[in-house]
Amino acid sequence: MIRIVLADDHQILLDGLKRLIESKGDMQVVATATDAASAIEAARTHRPDIIVLDISMPGGGGLEVARRIREMELPTKIVVLTMYAEDRYVMEAVRLGAAGYVLKRAADKELIDAIRAVAAGEAYLTPAAVRLLLATQQNDAGRPEPALSPREREVLRFTARGFSNLEIAERLFVSPKTVDTYRSRIMAKLDLHRRSELVDYALRHGLLE
Repeated sequence: MIRIVLADDHQILLDGLKRLIESKGDMQVVATATDAASAIEAARTHRPDIIVLDISMPGGGGLEVARRIREMELPTKIVVLTMYAEDRYVMEAVRLGAAGYVLKRAADKELIDAIRAVAAGEAYLTPAAVRLLLATQQNDAGRPEPALSPREREVLRFTARGFSNLEIAERLFVSPKTVDTYRSRIMAKLDLHRRSELVDYALRHGLLE
């Protein structure tokens, strides 16, 4: 069962999304929120598998919620559901750890697929978002890349996909402290200073494939 928190400031849409999701046999909405503060609290309290976020909400919006979720290192994966298709929103959402980006006009067709894909550890982005990320990767393709060991690349890949230290440690059969050590080495090699910068680097260099 995929446990989901829904966050959107339009109550009618929120109710419709809840009915859509709960009509599926493999999903459960554990909480809803209509502003950023309640969305953050719902994520902290329920630790859902997925949180579906609207970008435009009172109190900072969905991108602020995404940033706080990453700062708290919750296991929750992020799907952005929005009316905004502009490049700046796509890039910022992905930089903050969103693995799914779906436009509201296609929610009835794509949201369920996006939730299932992200819950399975995959990405689900609109075609426009994919084209943007590919273009960004091509622009950076000619730049030299610092050498990372195979294990460092694994840690970087899992970090960019939103896994917590404990989840990465379990998958690599090491301790969470060892994961921290690898991440520190990676950040030193790449001259990066925040977790969000690791996510951005992995996306720009195609390390999530």
